[in-house]
Amino acid sequence: MDYYNDDRYESRYERRPRIVSTVLLAVISALLGGLIAVALVPSVYPRTTVEGGNNVILNQGGSPPITYQGEQGESPVINIARTVGPAVVGVSNFQYMGSIFGSGGLTEVGSGSGFIIDAKNGYIVTNNHVIEGAQEIMISLADGRDIPGILVGADRRTDLAVIKIEDTSNLTEVQLGDSNNIKVGEPVVAIGNPGGREFARTVTTGVISGTGRFLMLQGEASFSLIQTDATINPGNSGGPLVNYSGQVIGINSAKQVETGFEGMGFAIPISDALPVIKQLIEKGYASHPALEVSIDDRYTPEYASYKGWPAGCYVARVIPNGAAAKAGIKAGDIITAINGVEISHSLELTHQLFKYKPGDTVDVTYFRAGETHTVKVKLGEIRSDQ
Repeated sequence: MDYYNDDRYESRYERRPRIVSTVLLAVISALLGGLIAVALVPSVYPRTTVEGGNNVILNQGGSPPITYQGEQGESPVINIARTVGPAVVGVSNFQYMGSIFGSGGLTEVGSGSGFIIDAKNGYIVTNNHVIEGAQEIMISLADGRDIPGILVGADRRTDLAVIKIEDTSNLTEVQLGDSNNIKVGEPVVAIGNPGGREFARTVTTGVISGTGRFLMLQGEASFSLIQTDATINPGNSGGPLVNYSGQVIGINSAKQVETGFEGMGFAIPISDALPVIKQLIEKGYASHPALEVSIDDRYTPEYASYKGWPAGCYVARVIPNGAAAKAGIKAGDIITAINGVEISHSLELTHQLFKYKPGDTVDVTYFRAGETHTVKVKLGEIRSDQ
């Protein structure tokens, strides 16, 4: 197990599927369907995975931005909803559940959103947490069709997943923008399925409130996120954040739910997500840089202060012959910085490492026996299917 795989961290950023009984639980993640069993027969919705293809060509800046041609005085949001809305889909997560009344069946345990990124081949992008654990996936299209989804690849380290549908007739795909060129204050539109099918393709508006945001949340911690005040609700996860040119600039993924905070949603920048998406389509998995160590997150800044040690990431285990081991890092060391950037949690370590690629060399600073050392580490590789 490497440091990415730590599930013990409890975050104030709600994301995981759960039964929602109050509006306070603003889970933008997979929205639980109340554990209501539905009579879906396994043979109707077969669980399938597909091999990734090659030479992925996505609609990124290849088409001109949407030109608004509505009636005088109409908001451009109307045209965005009309043109982008049909590319937004519902994604339902079905799992086999037991029953006190006898044998169980497939139950919709969660739902979220997604968007068609390649109409010709039927590729759909969503969040990994929307489909995580799914034994069957159902895609709800704008024209009312429900089509079984085939998992192409998923990556919990970036919270991204790609699904494929075989019936590609009459599909609409999104146009991808460049999230590297967005500006704070720029108006945006969020489209998704808050509350599931009943409120499919709900449109909300807002602005880009900030960029370069970091959340202590596995998956999202890999990116510098877009912050928006466009309303994001349970079930919006995986839906697109769209600029006023009708281009997708982000993937809605999380929302601040701490008491006293309103209008703080977060999206994965599309330009940062694309390399992972392309890998999932081409190979069925994504490759990431790795120190090849295990981190114990029980080592907190408070504990470090108590011991008189520096804040950092406590190395619980070093993979033999891995990247860190080859550089001389040992179990019991405390990693305090990557290329001079201080870190105090494994998710911060992830955030820094994801700025690089497998094979890159970085300076790793660590504390051992009262002394600080810095060594060069050639980063290893870890795959999303490992």
